[in-house]
Amino acid sequence: MKKFSLLIACLALSLSALAGRVVTDTIPSKILGTGVPFNVYLPDGWDSGTKQYPVVYLLHGLSDTYQGWASHGRMQAITDRLIASGQIAEMVIIMPNAGHPDPRKVLNGYFNTPGRRYEDFFFQELMPVLEARYRCIGDKQHRAIMGLSMGGGGSTVYCQKHPGMFSSCYAMSPWLDEKGEVGGEPANDQMAVVCRSVRENSALDFVDNADEATVDSLRTVRWTFDIGDDDWLLPLSTEMHFKMNRRGIRNELRVRDGGHDWEYWPMILPDALRFVSVGFVK
Repeated sequence: MKKFSLLIACLALSLSALAGRVVTDTIPSKILGTGVPFNVYLPDGWDSGTKQYPVVYLLHGLSDTYQGWASHGRMQAITDRLIASGQIAEMVIIMPNAGHPDPRKVLNGYFNTPGRRYEDFFFQELMPVLEARYRCIGDKQHRAIMGLSMGGGGSTVYCQKHPGMFSSCYAMSPWLDEKGEVGGEPANDQMAVVCRSVRENSALDFVDNADEATVDSLRTVRWTFDIGDDDWLLPLSTEMHFKMNRRGIRNELRVRDGGHDWEYWPMILPDALRFVSVGFVK
């Protein structure tokens, strides 16, 4: 019994020795005219070497912030465990801010809207600056994107528009279109703006309207849609799965027991990290 306890203690010590860390910082943006806060997960050993790493962009949902995944999603503990056990590659995970807890008063979203060119900021400023700062390899084969809800939809559309930049997309409970799932809002409400932006950047319409060259490029991305069976957004993921199948774009649809909440997303994060890690070319 003593030997077993010692073994457990040694295992726990070895896993804790491989722990990464989450850094909070801000990137100034000329495009947005303000600083944008973010969290970044740095694997164990990042501070002491010159090694370059694959990068994953992990996006939050509506009425949340860049802190959501670290504070509610247990992402650091989950990532540490998977790296220490050899289940995923060492990687940098960037969690940028795109919202606010009050989406009626403060605009949320990953797309360009009048007076707020967030998508331009993401690709023109955030990605090149942070990938250089945190020693990311910075090519398609070593870059992936994932997110929940609004971030799941944003991840999907970013990959659709820029398939040459991402190896994998893992969309969790994704908001892929606005067909009244979130609900109509008054014209003076910021929710109306974000809902309209999701409708105008419909991931479903993108598949319908894609020409053959675009479809070919979408086939170079590894896709998974993961959603709970009690989630009101489930019909969108199901529709997306069949639309992509009809166009010959290979994708996985995973439907599990669960809803649209922080019980579901930490549960599926290990699968998401394993999925994108497999897509990285060594």
